[in-house]
Amino acid sequence: MDKSLVIVESPAKAKTINKYLGADYVVKASMGHVRDLPKSKLGVDVENNFAPLYEIIPERKKVVTELKQAAKDASVIILAADPDREGEAICWHLKELLDGDGKPMRRLKLHEITESAVQEALRHMTELDAHMFDAQQARRVLDRLVGYLISPLLWKKVARGLSAGRVQSIALRLVYEREKEIRAFKPEEYWTIYAHLAASNPPPFRASLAKIDGKKAKVGDGTTAESILADLKDAPFTLAKVNVREKKRHPSPPYITSTLQQDAYQRLHYPVKRTMAVAQKLYEGMAIGDRGPVGLITYMRTDSVRVSAEALAWARAYIEKAYSHKHLPAKPNVYANKSAAQDAHEAIRPTSPELTPEAVKPFLKKEEFSLYQMVWNRFLASQMSPAQIEETELEISAKKYLFTVKGEVLKFAGFLALTPKGENGDKEALPAVTAGETLTLQSLEPKQSFTQPPARYTEGTLVKELEAKGIGRPSTYAPIISTLQNRTYVVKTEGKFVPSELGMFVTEFLIRNFPDLMEIDFTAEMEGELDKIEEGTLEWTGSLRSFYAKLDKDLKAAAKVESVKATGIPLDEVCPKCGKPVVLKSGRFGSFKCCSGYPDCDFTENMVKKEVIVLEEKCPECGSNLVQRRGRYGLFTACSNYPTCKYIKKKKAEDTGLACPTDCGGTILKRETKRGRFFFGCSRFPKCRYATWDEPVKQPCPKCGKPFILRHSTKKDGTYLHCQDEACDWREDVAGATIAPKAKEPAAKDAQGA
Repeated sequence: MDKSLVIVESPAKAKTINKYLGADYVVKASMGHVRDLPKSKLGVDVENNFAPLYEIIPERKKVVTELKQAAKDASVIILAADPDREGEAICWHLKELLDGDGKPMRRLKLHEITESAVQEALRHMTELDAHMFDAQQARRVLDRLVGYLISPLLWKKVARGLSAGRVQSIALRLVYEREKEIRAFKPEEYWTIYAHLAASNPPPFRASLAKIDGKKAKVGDGTTAESILADLKDAPFTLAKVNVREKKRHPSPPYITSTLQQDAYQRLHYPVKRTMAVAQKLYEGMAIGDRGPVGLITYMRTDSVRVSAEALAWARAYIEKAYSHKHLPAKPNVYANKSAAQDAHEAIRPTSPELTPEAVKPFLKKEEFSLYQMVWNRFLASQMSPAQIEETELEISAKKYLFTVKGEVLKFAGFLALTPKGENGDKEALPAVTAGETLTLQSLEPKQSFTQPPARYTEGTLVKELEAKGIGRPSTYAPIISTLQNRTYVVKTEGKFVPSELGMFVTEFLIRNFPDLMEIDFTAEMEGELDKIEEGTLEWTGSLRSFYAKLDKDLKAAAKVESVKATGIPLDEVCPKCGKPVVLKSGRFGSFKCCSGYPDCDFTENMVKKEVIVLEEKCPECGSNLVQRRGRYGLFTACSNYPTCKYIKKKKAEDTGLACPTDCGGTILKRETKRGRFFFGCSRFPKCRYATWDEPVKQPCPKCGKPFILRHSTKKDGTYLHCQDEACDWREDVAGATIAPKAKEPAAKDAQGA
């Protein structure tokens, strides 16, 4: 009997789905996109209605061959890539490549990977969505036109190795504009006057000066502050008003991609790229004890706060049982989407009430558990009752001055029962007081402050700003941020983005020569047009035609601009040797500063060495601060006192919790080589020299039953699992099918010393 072929993107997803489908299905992984525009040329025929010239990605040729062979033996081909534009494009390209035999093809959209969800999706398979593919194709062509037409111009006019991007350059402009605000900012002095007071009942409290003669208090200098203090020294402090009101604090909606990224950065200090990688694992499936692989969260690329009726039902039942009936609102909480939300998927939520954080914790790594716990708490909190708070405000008069203070008492926690401690915004409790009573002045406290410039963007706040302005989409934020750093357009200092001199100059160059492309509103409008293409209300080539007309006009004008490649980018610095202006140039090993008087003056300064992050951590050898530098093989941490102190911090190994298969008593650690490649070795090195490049999997061998780990190995014949025991020949492919034993491979070279 012929089987149905199911194609997903990743081996992890394939293994999870295969568990639910049974013997009538064969599950294969495409390993992501299989076709794309060529790297060596534009790949878009602008004269022929922007026809894209796709080709098979070289690294996917073997995968495509295997999928074609599997398709010949299948009765039905089911395309089950992620349910978004990129997933639809993967399915569309697979259809083009596998359509030769005329086999029926169906689209399977999985918004969560659980047994019930998979079976339900199989009952409601659809055809491919042409409009969604057109939207992805339009975005891909747009990005290719910008990247492949503007980047060469930057190479020619500014420096080698530069790039521009439709959304990347706008994100850089946001960082650039914020830096200009900071540099132009002039701090202003102001003073706050506090009165430390005691009432007839404890505790004592502190009130701040709010008004003078009925007007908002403005104390701009120390002289004025001293005058107020002298006037208040012998003044009676009387409690003029006691304002008490009940208020409610409502929960936030469940996570969407951008809010998950923001909270993970703020609470867990995860970069956006790391957050998405961990969330992808939780969605595709994690091995949870006897359950085997199971998807823990719904699809993690979404801008919708909508939740299914089934999920609302189990959430409400769980809340009532785990907390109380009082924690459950009379009706489910419903949240409104933003106008630009695509609403193709639900919000990010757990897939089952049985998969509590406590139940899955033993099977997850720390970062996986922390992110899952955040998703779980946010979802349940979103369906809980509001917190009930009693707010008290005291108004205290002293001569012509009015002081105020606010306090809160939490009457009912509601959803705050699931909010991390310290994030409730609690205010100090105030004493029980009566209007008209005289208060005792304990002390007066003047505090000098200065207005602060706007804060530089962090990964979290940059994502928030991009979302607020309608720039990019949830799936694009992580690669945008990575590109800005990889191009050294921005440098992360103390967790905040600072544009480099190169980034500042490139942004100014693009603003001058590509005003439409660099306009924030214009880029947001293009995102709106992509949404219309997906809805089927706008033809994709028409949108491209309008965009290309503006781009082509700007390109022709920019081609006439004078090049700074030979002279270098002028900087606001003078040469320490001769006093001439310093310029920024691009060389074989990256950007560097040099004197504009070269060759008469040979001053140079490597930009890579200058762009360091000073850490609070101290050097264990000399006590100086450690710094993070970018070297030939990426970031590393070393002593700031180099070369006097040559301490370099070794990268911390990650303990997998698995016993070393040599029975030496050690555990398997995940280590990183100097060149950034990961390997797995024994914690007792050098006494035990066991090491492998293969990723271990916590699972006993199904053939020999020995407590050896399996290892996840990617070789020329595909990705597979095999027993760690040298005496056992059991092997299994990523879909769970046992494959023929293979001759033993020679032992890997000693990776521990790498």
